[in-house]
Amino acid sequence: MIHNDRMKKVAPSQHPGSLFVVATPIGNLEDMSYRAVRVLGEVDLVAAEDTRHTRKLFDHYGIRTPLVALHEHNESTAAPSLIQRLRDGASLALVSDAGTPLVSDPGYRLVQMAIESAIPVLTVPGPSAVTAALSVAGQPTDRVVFEGFLPARAATRTASL
Repeated sequence: MIHNDRMKKVAPSQHPGSLFVVATPIGNLEDMSYRAVRVLGEVDLVAAEDTRHTRKLFDHYGIRTPLVALHEHNESTAAPSLIQRLRDGASLALVSDAGTPLVSDPGYRLVQMAIESAIPVLTVPGPSAVTAALSVAGQPTDRVVFEGFLPARAATRTASL
């Protein structure tokens, strides 16, 4: 592991009952941070937006942590059991298919329930589609508004714009 003496390595096993919100690569698997690989390999369980997609990432890095699906269609029913596992002392990571969970991706209910239950929520930052796009747009970036995904229907999209 690469670190300096001022940074203290804090493993998920040292934070039982914690929820780690882990950013994953947007397109290039080599954009994964060392810390993200370590955390995903050390937690007890990973809640993934699409386990098939996350399995490819895990296979690339040799991560063997069990996966459970947590997406927009099951989050309200799956989150309570994950919160119970956290209360019981398990460490859990949350990942989306690409980028940072909760930024136009599922996970809000789980994080909200964890906070309401006084469960520590820790971030493992990484790739961000918003900042990546801003960095190459050639536009002023001192003031930015992020609206998330635009509606799929043309008329609704036009009205939103």
